[in-house]
Amino acid sequence: MTDRPNIVLIVSDDHGREALGCYGNPIIETPHLDALAADGVRFTNAFCTTASCAASRSVILTGMHNHSNGTYGHTHARHHFSCFDDVRTLPAILAEAGYRRYRVGKQHYAPDRLFPFDKGLPAGRFGRDDVAMAEACREFVADDEPFFLYWCSHNPHRAGVVADHPLRPNGFGNPQESFAGDRETVYSEDEVVIPPFLSDTPEVRAELAQYYQSISRLDRGVGRLVTILRESGKLDNTVIIYISDNGAAFPEAKTTLYEPGMNLPCIVRSPLHTTRGTTCDGLVTWADLTPTILDFAGLVDEGRRFHGDSFVRIIDRESPDDWREEIFASHTFHEITNYYPMRVVRTKRYKFIWNIAWKLDYSFASDLWSSASWQAALNGGAERFGARSIDAYIHRPRFELYDLVNDPSETVNLVDDPSYAKLAYGFAEKIERFQRETCDPWIHKWEYE
Repeated sequence: MTDRPNIVLIVSDDHGREALGCYGNPIIETPHLDALAADGVRFTNAFCTTASCAASRSVILTGMHNHSNGTYGHTHARHHFSCFDDVRTLPAILAEAGYRRYRVGKQHYAPDRLFPFDKGLPAGRFGRDDVAMAEACREFVADDEPFFLYWCSHNPHRAGVVADHPLRPNGFGNPQESFAGDRETVYSEDEVVIPPFLSDTPEVRAELAQYYQSISRLDRGVGRLVTILRESGKLDNTVIIYISDNGAAFPEAKTTLYEPGMNLPCIVRSPLHTTRGTTCDGLVTWADLTPTILDFAGLVDEGRRFHGDSFVRIIDRESPDDWREEIFASHTFHEITNYYPMRVVRTKRYKFIWNIAWKLDYSFASDLWSSASWQAALNGGAERFGARSIDAYIHRPRFELYDLVNDPSETVNLVDDPSYAKLAYGFAEKIERFQRETCDPWIHKWEYE
């Protein structure tokens, strides 16, 4: 093993941890991600800081909250958010250190010049064929070390409707026939596991079956990539990190900072650590990823200011007692029309949410609004969706406080309970301090609104 390991960062698109074998789903077939967890460490308290694709990826690649780096929401088309010119990105720093840098799959960051990869294959070149996307990395992996590979699947993001299905569920990018060299895993709607944040309806089951199929294809792509690393002789000197950008593309998850939207899979397989097949319950966020990867690369923080910290030192510790006690999250936009700013502080037990524009109705991402799952609830006159009432989902209070131990579905708001007043006030102070430290433009809302 060389002094500087290779680093592979795998980012899936809208993969909630409720649909992963190693996180407890007994039905979905994810043998390769499960094997990665068995050969590494699975984090149980890992969080994106904003539950929207481009904004989350900006945090992943800068170590800065999106309200500070400028990517307040989507980067593409008319949404047009992007990082500020003075932001230092992960690939830029790794370039200075002599790492080869390769990007394949979904891009979704801007501007391109701030993210200097040696080579980046066109974002749509492989579509949903993750096995082919892995094969495209073979030559790069076989070349000189050290390297950084940013491998970003489009699965299991929503795409297209299954027109010949009576319920017209979204197809999550699933092909009608298997891609060459691959074989689709198809799920019965009767066998899927309904998580608490979703309702048990035919439409939800139909969409979950499609969602599972897309995830299994992603898993096979990860498996092929690991095989390529092994065949090239590079696996024993390669750190592999698996995450998702945000939660599943279902209501109550993606674009929300409720648990299904932000508490995500994080698997780390490191040749520098001896622990295998264990868990770590330390609180980590995607703001920690850039400093963590730089730490793996042997690069010290020479005056660079990140909003996260390296978690390398806690990877092989199941319950580190000298780690942080709270994490923060910040969501403002999804699409340009989806303005619903939230700031969050979360401990292992409590979550406090400040809905900054709370007088507005919650704003839906277009694909979530049009989903068969949501439309069936609206058209059927349902009062609830999952564990929450539809009214409570759309009309939120200014502050929300939840005891996650006793109320994991986050339905009992404690903020007006006098016995929790001191706790709520303390959390509000923490959020305001966090905003000042991270140069959050929305801090003025405390004073003016």
